[in-house]
Amino acid sequence: MAVNMLNIDGLERLDQDSPVVMLNLMRFNARSRDGDGSGWDAYLRYSAITVPMIKARGGTLLWTGKAKAIALGPHQGNGWDFVALVYYPSVAAFLDMMTSEAYEREADPHRVNGCAEHVIIATSEAYGKFKVD
Repeated sequence: MAVNMLNIDGLERLDQDSPVVMLNLMRFNARSRDGDGSGWDAYLRYSAITVPMIKARGGTLLWTGKAKAIALGPHQGNGWDFVALVYYPSVAAFLDMMTSEAYEREADPHRVNGCAEHVIIATSEAYGKFKVD
């Protein structure tokens, strides 16, 4: 995520050692900004690079899926294409990945080319059936 969009101040106020699940909401461009396929194609290139980066930091993809319809709430501005839940063992691990030179150089250009909009929300568990070990 271009460092200028990353909410470093907000993330640094969180407990750096606490596990975090990042809720990713994505809306794709019809065509990748670099002209190489669709926005989805660019996102697949992004994922191929970032999943090993996530795993190298002890994280994992918990769940991904297509966003189908707004079930409750405002429809305007909430037309997402894809959702992902990504576990990191700590907020610090997420920040380490997102601010790494490798992420900026190798992964983020594909995300920027593919996504018309990408929102990531840091969450902490209140209840869950997933057990991450």
